Amino acid sequence: MTQQSHKRVRLASLSAAQQASTSAQPAPEALTVTDLQVFPLKEPVSGRRYFVLKVLTGSGLTGFGEGNGLTPEDWEKARRVVLGQPASSYEVMRNRLSPFPAIEAAVNTALLDVMGKFTQAPIYQVLGGPTRNAARALTSLSGESDEALRESLSRTRDSGFRAFAVPLPPVKAFNHGQDFVKAVGKRLERLRAAGGDDLDFVLDGAGRLSPGDASSLAGAFEGLHLLWFDECCRLSNLATLRKIAAETVTPLGFGREIQDSGDFQNLLREQVVDVLRPSLSRNGLSQIRRMAALAEAYYVAVAPYHDGGPVGTAAALHLAASLPNFFIQQIPVPEAEPDRTMRREITQRPVETVREGFAALPAGAGLGIAVNEEALEKYRERGA
Repeated sequence: MTQQSHKRVRLASLSAAQQASTSAQPAPEALTVTDLQVFPLKEPVSGRRYFVLKVLTGSGLTGFGEGNGLTPEDWEKARRVVLGQPASSYEVMRNRLSPFPAIEAAVNTALLDVMGKFTQAPIYQVLGGPTRNAARALTSLSGESDEALRESLSRTRDSGFRAFAVPLPPVKAFNHGQDFVKAVGKRLERLRAAGGDDLDFVLDGAGRLSPGDASSLAGAFEGLHLLWFDECCRLSNLATLRKIAAETVTPLGFGREIQDSGDFQNLLREQVVDVLRPSLSRNGLSQIRRMAALAEAYYVAVAPYHDGGPVGTAAALHLAASLPNFFIQQIPVPEAEPDRTMRREITQRPVETVREGFAALPAGAGLGIAVNEEALEKYRERGA
């Protein structure tokens, strides 16, 4: 027998022994998933939609997660994958559910919530944290006009935020001239004048601009020291993005529509991204940690995108506490009081409280929140 053949035999025997050892140790009943329940939700005024997922285990331990865009087909496939599996297999479940990103993100959070409760530790400790004691917070201003944005700025600043994402004026053509650049500049200058010098701003392009307009705006606002220019244009041409990044010192943020680590790696390799923006509703906590590890090797910061509900906010704060290269966490703040009331009722205690620009980490095991299932039923979107 050759040396190579001898190695193959040894490796095969070791693999067989490991498999036998694994199969001989059934998962504890406390961790076995016995049922999944889903609560489709819709905020009464804004119409923002998301769902809360509940995972039940054999011992009565429960976990909660949040996602968006769930279809009945994905739901049935997810049940077949997850039922009967141990909650400790959250990485295995992530791989098996990767074709269904909406449910994968929610299941990943819910299983980590179970593991945190099982070990009596916050999720960020299960994930190896904390790397910080609080998370810097960002919120999006709402309104079409400059006056409406100033009112939104005043309200959200009074609630503790010090960093704000500013939407563009209406984009009416594929290519704009200097009038558009001047309009955006006036909007940013008026907001800074109204809010004061201690505030930071992100310009939110939402992927709606042409590369030419994106380049013009990025260059024009270098002196405003934006935190970054978010999704300045679509990601269809990396060569174009590389040209924009090379011509401006304004940081660029991308990624809230991406759910493939390979696409993030392309952005990093081409050096076109300064702030990575993986979406919480498209990627679970485990997946975003993998993306953040890629970004860390390129000295790129991570600012997860979040536009969902309060369960997602709690998960985002645990994620923030576990990432060495975390920058800032986006937290939605609805304009209407009925929407804010709904969010407070769901978690029974405030989880989206921000003071002096920072959100405290949730305390307690798992997500550190007590989800109110009566509120989930109260706000359930009927017929969904």
